[in-house]
Amino acid sequence: MTQTRSRRSVLYVPATNTKAMSKVASLDCDAIIFDLEDAVAPEAKGEGRQNLIDFFAVNQPPASQEWVIRINTTPGGLSPEDVDTVVACKPHAMLLPKLENTDMLAAARDMLTERTDAMIRLWAMIETPRGIVDLRPLSSFGASAAIGLDCFVAGTNDIAKETGLPLPEGRKTMEHWLASLVLHGRAFGIDVVDGVYNDFRNEEGFSAECRSGALLGFDGKTLIHPAQITPANAAFSPSEAAVAEAKAVIEAFAQPENAGKGVISINGKMVELLHLHIARKVLAKARVEG
Repeated sequence: MTQTRSRRSVLYVPATNTKAMSKVASLDCDAIIFDLEDAVAPEAKGEGRQNLIDFFAVNQPPASQEWVIRINTTPGGLSPEDVDTVVACKPHAMLLPKLENTDMLAAARDMLTERTDAMIRLWAMIETPRGIVDLRPLSSFGASAAIGLDCFVAGTNDIAKETGLPLPEGRKTMEHWLASLVLHGRAFGIDVVDGVYNDFRNEEGFSAECRSGALLGFDGKTLIHPAQITPANAAFSPSEAAVAEAKAVIEAFAQPENAGKGVISINGKMVELLHLHIARKVLAKARVEG
């Protein structure tokens, strides 16, 4: 897909926390994940579903915000009650937990198509070793127009649990797998959002992990507290210097003397058409986020 939305800051909000839900439209985050899965106790799932139905009935997302609902799996597959809730709410997307095979993607699309004509996109959590090693078929199948997979979300806590890596110490070891996730997303036009940072009071640690994620190529980061929104937005936005450099590259290639050239010099530095394409992407991202 061609990204038309910014996904720098993606905040989890439990579907049982109606107070937090009432405040989401005022937050400067790019997306909200209303969570019916990990953040909701088994005995409270029904309450969470009804909360979402009631909330979506009287609230609309701001133009700058994407609303997503994360659903549960059952022994038989995806929770039909959760999918019914998604259809009743009609968010931008439905987030699938623990994606490991293309059957889940196909089932999700079929269940939505059977219930509504609305085009509800799919997001998917990659949070198990199986999901990581099977990224190529998952990405290829998910990116097809029939499936409509828009975004991968790294489930770093579950990856740590499944592999025995402690966090945050094990993050460095995990980066190889996370880089593979980003690479597959880029290859098939799927956005990729980094996992959560658990110690929301540790501003320095969070900012450092945001910078690490940005260097890996993530589009943004999932968050567990509103205090993390501003530093996430800063980390995953083009810097003023990057925007200025991009403008300089575009202006240089637009000069009559550089027409038709594949390589030019800017301030003694060799710049190719590749850099022109990168510059255009930087400015496009800056416009989306501005």
